[in-house]
Amino acid sequence: MRLPRTNTQKAKVLQFLQAGNRITPLHALHHFGVFRLAAIICNLRREGYDIDTIMVENGNGAKYASYKLNLDLPF
Repeated sequence: MRLPRTNTQKAKVLQFLQAGNRITPLHALHHFGVFRLAAIICNLRREGYDIDTIMVENGNGAKYASYKLNLDLPF
């Protein structure tokens, strides 16, 4: 059985989210070289991760997505 690679873009984004951080496309591009953050988020959701999308509006009226991993665990 092969172990999952830990140096992939998806793994880096997941680790960042698991640390309780929010991530935006611009942050993903600058820090992880990710051009298609939405595709990575889609794949993580398919794997069962509960990721919230928060739409953010900048001062010029442009909107972009910010993603946050839901870390709430049922008791």
